[in-house]
Amino acid sequence: MSTVDQAGADVIGFLARRAAAMIVLLVVISFVTFALFQIGPADPAAAACGQECTPERIDQARIALGMDKPFFVQYLDYLSGFVHSRMIGAPGALTVCAWPCLGKSFQTNEAVTDVLARALPYTVSIAVGAILLWTVAGVSLGLLAALRKGRAADKLIVGAASGGVSLPIPVTGLLLLLVFVSTLHLLPFTSNEISSPFGPAGPLGWLGNYLLPWVALALLFSAQYIRVTRTAMLETFGEDFMRTARAMGLPRRRVVFKHGVRAGITPIVTMLGLDIGSLLGGAVLTEQIFSVPGVGFTAVHAAQSGDLPVTMAITMMAAFFIIVANVVVDLCYAVIDPRVRV
Repeated sequence: MSTVDQAGADVIGFLARRAAAMIVLLVVISFVTFALFQIGPADPAAAACGQECTPERIDQARIALGMDKPFFVQYLDYLSGFVHSRMIGAPGALTVCAWPCLGKSFQTNEAVTDVLARALPYTVSIAVGAILLWTVAGVSLGLLAALRKGRAADKLIVGAASGGVSLPIPVTGLLLLLVFVSTLHLLPFTSNEISSPFGPAGPLGWLGNYLLPWVALALLFSAQYIRVTRTAMLETFGEDFMRTARAMGLPRRRVVFKHGVRAGITPIVTMLGLDIGSLLGGAVLTEQIFSVPGVGFTAVHAAQSGDLPVTMAITMMAAFFIIVANVVVDLCYAVIDPRVRV
């Protein structure tokens, strides 16, 4: 077998192992989440019944939601929806839940897939802009601080990063709203009608709508990226291969960007992968502060109302994004750092 074929077989084997591990982990997460709802104090049947409830109507709601069955029967029935369509509802009023069946909301009787399809574009809009903003700012300023170690620029950047880390999202979010929306009137309140740059508002309307959530997230995350980038680059600059490259007379720019950045960016890739996965799972605080009906906003309301199908689906989706992000990070290592391939 040639070297190329062997490398391809190794990648396929790696992906197969990670896919199997991902399935197992998602099953475990689903089981734990399902079990926590069963032992929790909230009664979804009572919440779904409405205000004018009687014990008889609660029992009817429990049957309609399938909660009268044993725990493992309910759980296996839920898992079956990932394989094929299934019937849900009360006896005599069963409806087909098409594959992939994540159930129907206990509160609105809406298909959970429709709930996610409506909420996900808002979360993606927040994630895309914020990730670009904090990555560019964090890595650039961290590299600059490393190149200017001990100088005024380094001290200023490190000081700003330390201050940024100590500012939580609720503080920065509310301050941004107070200054730029309520006081200066430079930006509008975040609109629930704008979920993508391809809608009626256009790219500029989308940009103005999500600029403050992006900045709120970037102020916190870029501070972390500055500190990690600076530390990683300083360690890389002290490596033997960097000293050798400088001794060979290579231009400083080439030494820094072609050799130094490529070798020192590995921890940044790790952080970025995990942060992307977490953010796509729902920027809970940011969406709550700016009233964006994204995945995190939906998850909070589902958990408060005991809406098990929606909560389960969002938990599974968040776990899926994080696991996939880990796999992508591992693959990127081999591209960025040749030492990993060995």
